[in-house]
Amino acid sequence: MITAETAEFALALPNGGKLIGLDVGTKTIGLAICDAGWHFAGPVETMRRIKFTQDLETLQRFVGKESVAGIVVGLPLNMDGSDSPRTQSVRAFARNLAPLGLPRLLWDERWSTQAVERAMIAADVSRARRAEKVDALAAAHILQGAIDALANLGPVE
Repeated sequence: MITAETAEFALALPNGGKLIGLDVGTKTIGLAICDAGWHFAGPVETMRRIKFTQDLETLQRFVGKESVAGIVVGLPLNMDGSDSPRTQSVRAFARNLAPLGLPRLLWDERWSTQAVERAMIAADVSRARRAEKVDALAAAHILQGAIDALANLGPVE
């Protein structure tokens, strides 16, 4: 199941369970995870993209090791909410994650990278260190937004 609707995603999930967040780029994938209670999201790593089959295997190992219940994929929309040039490829990437057997939520990521960049600049993080961490931190920002929205749904029936 793949959706952009938080309530529909929540219905497809077991009660609780870890979620992962993905910030899918052309060269890297930022990976984040949250606790089973959906309170806090944190960055895990930035994966260098190779070929999709290898990327999928890496994600499969991670999902199995962490007992992940669902996936939140950052969707790069234009500022007016319309599809961007990258939107179609990210939607295809999310569809291609079907072998993982997990529900997938497409989450608006319009401000994630900018918010993370601003926070790192404010913390006086070097340019090199920012480049190294920005994708995983953006994935955590995306995932945190999704779990906050899930928490605001209240009891799901």
